[in-house]
Amino acid sequence: MRVLAWHVHGGWMDAFVRGPHDYLIPRDPYAGEWGRGLAGRSWPAAREVALHDLHGEDVDIVVLQRTEELVLAEALLGRRPGRDVPAVFVEHNAPKPAAATTRHPLADQDDIAIVHVTHFNRLMWDAGRARCVVIEHGIPDPGEQYLGDLPSMALVVNEPVRRGRITGTDLLPLFAEAGPIDAFGMGADQLPAALGMSPHALRPSGDLPAAQLHPAMARRRLYIHPMRWTSLGLSLLEAMHLGMPVVAVQSTEAPRAIPPGAGFVSADVGELVAAARWLLAEPEEAARLGAVGRQAALERYGLGRFLADWNTVIEEEAQRRPGPGAVEFDGRNRPDRWKET
Repeated sequence: MRVLAWHVHGGWMDAFVRGPHDYLIPRDPYAGEWGRGLAGRSWPAAREVALHDLHGEDVDIVVLQRTEELVLAEALLGRRPGRDVPAVFVEHNAPKPAAATTRHPLADQDDIAIVHVTHFNRLMWDAGRARCVVIEHGIPDPGEQYLGDLPSMALVVNEPVRRGRITGTDLLPLFAEAGPIDAFGMGADQLPAALGMSPHALRPSGDLPAAQLHPAMARRRLYIHPMRWTSLGLSLLEAMHLGMPVVAVQSTEAPRAIPPGAGFVSADVGELVAAARWLLAEPEEAARLGAVGRQAALERYGLGRFLADWNTVIEEEAQRRPGPGAVEFDGRNRPDRWKET
């Protein structure tokens, strides 16, 4: 199959393009986020396609990840997703602003299936009569790298100052009572000043590529996941794959992802801080819990299961005959670059 998909979430795409299809990734140096192409990634099954060349490509299915792509794909292909060319929409996020009453932009239509990445997200989004399916995350196994020789906590988060309570940034001073936190990710360097914390208690550790990030994480004694309202961060699953014990806020998909014996999950922050303090003091116990988490992650979030699920959806949707009632999308949701003049 020829699958058209934009490069939006690098971690998710790194798994998605490992399937058996021909993945077309739009590329335009002047289109910003709408034309990233491979962005330097090594994806053998994916190839960049210039935006102006897409009209001549024989695309079998469009994998949409942002609502604006409905209009963009139609403009570039000359075919409307869901009507003239099969399409699915990957919903990466939990609903906002309301947890249980927010209507999905593709609610109440039957031509484009909504693919959720967690069961929690599917439960909470109001999609009306739209067809929905869940394909849980799957990641390439980085291998069991856990050492835990550094008595500190690892955290991977992007833009924690801007996102604030969403990512549990305000909880970090409490976690720091148990021990030092090494924070990785975009914007992590802003944390000490924003929270009024010592850089020795909350240590910005860089926005590293995966090849450097994974061994750096694996040296820390445990992984903390303070997120209140994100979907399911791939960094949490990567930590479990590495063999790290995890301490997580009991919200969204985390309680399902972390089985008993792999770490600690609670809505009581005091319990989480106590658990982190205990793990920092007990390296052998930390390693034991991490081994349980790795086995669970391999079974539930392995790459093979993820790709098999996607192959099924791609094949089924590519064979569907889109009907005349396909989703309509108005110009208010178009990115400025693509609005009609």
